[in-house]
Amino acid sequence: MELSIFESRRVFLFRSLQVIAAPVLFRRSASSTRSAGVKWTLPLVEPAIIVIKGKRVLELYSAGRLVKTYRVGLGLSPVEDKVRAGDRRTPEGDFYICLKNPRSQFYLSLQLSYPNEKHAARGLRDGLVTRDQYKQTLHALNRKRLPPQNTKLGGELFIHGNGSQRDWTWGCVALDDADMRELYDAIPIGTPVTIKH
Repeated sequence: MELSIFESRRVFLFRSLQVIAAPVLFRRSASSTRSAGVKWTLPLVEPAIIVIKGKRVLELYSAGRLVKTYRVGLGLSPVEDKVRAGDRRTPEGDFYICLKNPRSQFYLSLQLSYPNEKHAARGLRDGLVTRDQYKQTLHALNRKRLPPQNTKLGGELFIHGNGSQRDWTWGCVALDDADMRELYDAIPIGTPVTIKH
């Protein structure tokens, strides 16, 4: 969900938070499924996330193995790739988690590094961003930082809680709160996220 500048600045303050967790076995949530026979503990080894929009699922990986699948809700216009602010589309492509917000208005949230290089290049070509905004985006991405969030491409896209029963966000990926707590505790900043059609 796209947030106000005030909310964005408040969220930014939590950028340096790190997850401190002892090994834990997670219980099965009613809205998610664990891959057969896989026991997982924290910290995960080289965690990764894949969201498959067409199936409305988020897959969590550790050391290249699928350890958990969660049901998700998407943006109100879930089929197409995100193009601009306010289009209510969930972006597609490769991202990373650049911020963890424990005080999200949507329970908990993990911020995606949107726009990525592909979105920024298309935005430059289509006149949605200036050459300077494009360069700022690439600079941030190369340093694994938060790209500019205040361009016509939009920003402030998260994996967050508040329910997966329907597509209702402005472009975010939404989980049920119990699943979001589990994912939030498992995922460090920098975790790669791939969102596929």
